[in-house]
Amino acid sequence: MCVTCGCSDDGETKIINLETDEAEHHHTHTLSDGTVITHSHSHDTHIEAPQIHAKIHNTTISLEQEILAKNNLLAAQNRGWFKGRNILALNLMSSPGAGKTTLLTRTINDLKNQLSISVIEGDQETANDAKKIKETGSKVIQINTGTGCHLDASMIERGLQQLNPPLNSVLMIENVGNLVCPALFDLGELAKVVILSVTEGEDKPIKYPHMFRASNIMIITKIDLLPYVDFDVQKCIDYARQINPQIQIFQVSATTGTGLEKWYAWLIENLKICQR
Repeated sequence: MCVTCGCSDDGETKIINLETDEAEHHHTHTLSDGTVITHSHSHDTHIEAPQIHAKIHNTTISLEQEILAKNNLLAAQNRGWFKGRNILALNLMSSPGAGKTTLLTRTINDLKNQLSISVIEGDQETANDAKKIKETGSKVIQINTGTGCHLDASMIERGLQQLNPPLNSVLMIENVGNLVCPALFDLGELAKVVILSVTEGEDKPIKYPHMFRASNIMIITKIDLLPYVDFDVQKCIDYARQINPQIQIFQVSATTGTGLEKWYAWLIENLKICQR
């Protein structure tokens, strides 16, 4: 069970490879001693599922510290994997509809001749956004979390086995739309990027402080709509820096291209840093 909102982590995670249209189904369960058991229904996996389920359904939910400790261990392994391959891994988070996928497809299309960008796409259901990413020519894997409200380090580890991003590249992890739970779960990324659109309230940073405190970057999107909405950009920036004085802020429009050059320069420079 999610330690923040109560969503079920004891459920089915589906990883879809859009190149083959094959899906692996993974069931993850947390035992009362903090042990996390994952078993797969792919054809090449043989686990004694009845015995596992018999043990699980007679246990209680793990404590928050145990769940996060297990996740953090796997995240550290992911981080080492990225470092060894000079991969710039970013965790993109936002409310549903803030424009993550639109920004992502624009970024890939604009930089495809300069950067190799792969994507892990997270949603509760459907592969709709992953199909949009695939149209750019980028490598992409879809992770459906079912009843889960966030990606975790174990899901990323399994996704990487299928995605296999190239050396010296960028990995964009588009998290499930949610401004609460994803802030708690380290995936092994270099930076957390929170995306906030001008169609939302400028007070989001103080309403969801954990997300903005955990994030290294805030991207304010859809700024081409500012003449048509009631959104105070400076107040939003002030709120964000009140929560996190170190947060770096970009203001962009993925539709018109305004402000994207600064975001692109940050990506290029930080990939170079990863390669040193």
